[in-house]
Amino acid sequence: MLAVNETTSMDFMLEEELLDLLTFCLQNPESSELEEKKKRITEIGGELFSDGGIDALENFFFVVKNRIIQEIEKDPSPLRSLWNGLTPEWHY
Repeated sequence: MLAVNETTSMDFMLEEELLDLLTFCLQNPESSELEEKKKRITEIGGELFSDGGIDALENFFFVVKNRIIQEIEKDPSPLRSLWNGLTPEWHY
């Protein structure tokens, strides 16, 4: 089991990566890298869900969504659907 500091550090790294990926997808909808970025977003969702369940998905998306809206004034909510299928509870 990870120590608290290691878990917090890993959560921060995943949050930053998710922020970067979602921002990229919103700002570059025609990019040839889009599918690769979306695949990684799905993988991160799987990691979050396996570590903390649906609460982790909800909490991470809430925080990242607010940061993106503040930083680039775009709403990443449509990309929540990339986590559909991880659990029946998550359906967007």
